[in-house]
Amino acid sequence: MEQLMRIVKLSLVLALLGPVFPGLARSADVDVEKLSAYISKAREDWAVPGLAVAIVKDGKVALSRGYGVRELGGDKAVDSDTLFAIASNSKAFTSAAIATLVEDGKLSWNDRVKKHLPWFQLYDRYVTEELRVFELLCHRSGLGTFSGDLLWYGTGYSSEEVVRRARFLEPKGIFRSDFGYSNLMFIAAGEVLEAVSGKPWAEYVEERFFIPLGMKRTRATVRGLDRVENVATPHGESEGRLVTFPWVSWDSMGPAGGVISSVRDMSLWVRMQLGQGHWDGRRYFSRESSRKMWKPHILTGVSVADRKRYPSTHFKAYALGWGVKDYLGRKLVRHGGAYDGMYSGVMMVPEERLGVVVLTNSMTGIAHALTLRILDAYLGGKERDWSSEFLPREKRGRQRKIQIQEDLVRGRVKGTKPSLGLAAYGGTYGGSLYGDASVKLEDGRLVLRLSPAPDFVADLEHLHYDTFLLTWRKKFPWFGRGTCRFLVDKSGKVEELELDVPNDDFWFTELEFRRR
Repeated sequence: MEQLMRIVKLSLVLALLGPVFPGLARSADVDVEKLSAYISKAREDWAVPGLAVAIVKDGKVALSRGYGVRELGGDKAVDSDTLFAIASNSKAFTSAAIATLVEDGKLSWNDRVKKHLPWFQLYDRYVTEELRVFELLCHRSGLGTFSGDLLWYGTGYSSEEVVRRARFLEPKGIFRSDFGYSNLMFIAAGEVLEAVSGKPWAEYVEERFFIPLGMKRTRATVRGLDRVENVATPHGESEGRLVTFPWVSWDSMGPAGGVISSVRDMSLWVRMQLGQGHWDGRRYFSRESSRKMWKPHILTGVSVADRKRYPSTHFKAYALGWGVKDYLGRKLVRHGGAYDGMYSGVMMVPEERLGVVVLTNSMTGIAHALTLRILDAYLGGKERDWSSEFLPREKRGRQRKIQIQEDLVRGRVKGTKPSLGLAAYGGTYGGSLYGDASVKLEDGRLVLRLSPAPDFVADLEHLHYDTFLLTWRKKFPWFGRGTCRFLVDKSGKVEELELDVPNDDFWFTELEFRRR
């Protein structure tokens, strides 16, 4: 009788909540072809060369399809097997790999990082000694968002060297209290994994996940990618137009963003995740580990803009390799990914056994718009045109970046000249965090080279006073021109240079370059 009363009460609650949160009601059959048509039109509206989408529902693949072409101007179509970089969606593989080591009894989530990496060191002695393994996976180390990413981007530094140099980074937040998205701590997690398992991260995730799940095309390195068929080409904006970019190696930060996959393969990964570590009669990790990886470990906050845009969302947090939030009365487990010329998105609704994967060969926010449209269809939300809502914001963002580049020159103070002869600015500059940079006078022009990153070569053109306009010889998808400012001491000698390259991902202002 008591059990019956509990069931009746629960039914009444659900009946009352249904109109408020449509997702709590039983969802009707979803017209997948209608969604597919929406995806196709959105791709055209956003001028995305190609993308692929997979929808998983109740253990089955409801949609797995490609749209558009692999390369701008080409005729090779994207399909469900086309390879894309999934970038930061790789973080969930790293968390799951750590979970398997915990279950194998080789480490504990709460182990101090220094137990496995005696050389590990951060900005503060207490943080260095107290940071736990699971905390490498939830962005609460006190480091700032994207802090130190220039240590791995384009450099020849190994994963271990990148982590070793992290000790020179200044904190931007409070340890265990403030969220700061840190790729470096996931790289450190990969170092822990190798120290404990005796295998490199890429080899370990391939053996524990790619092969047994049947993710036959998925890989964790760009090595040999040029010999693989059906691979998408990266695209991004440069000087206001869409161009192609070459594949670049992210191998040194693999645990944070190195996986390359297709929507067909990712649908296998998502089905296993929705099975809480179980799929097709095989156990990859326990349900307890799944709950650990989906549990909020640091709040990220809901902004005023988010509250207006998503009125049913009340919390946002980061778990272990996953972000979590609520939407239409359901818990979402999600992540995005951003690579040179490719963005991706993965979203899961565990209670509905629903998963969505969007992989694209361009740097736009279309993945999020498509995911929300699909979620609304399955959760009973209002049929909202997220693509049309997000596109103007996307265009404003592009225009803002163009404006920032134009402002560099527009802000020039006319009639000034360098305080010294150009040759006096030449020399070697450096610091403990990043390494050296050289400035040389070549053919009457100053040229800057960042030694750790061979492609970081820039011509310096006088802007005003002792500040020079910095123009990279190679085009990068993340940033364009910047400034190089030389600091002259009271005796009239150059003692330091400061770089400022406006962008949202790589902090050149963190780098110290003092005259050697």
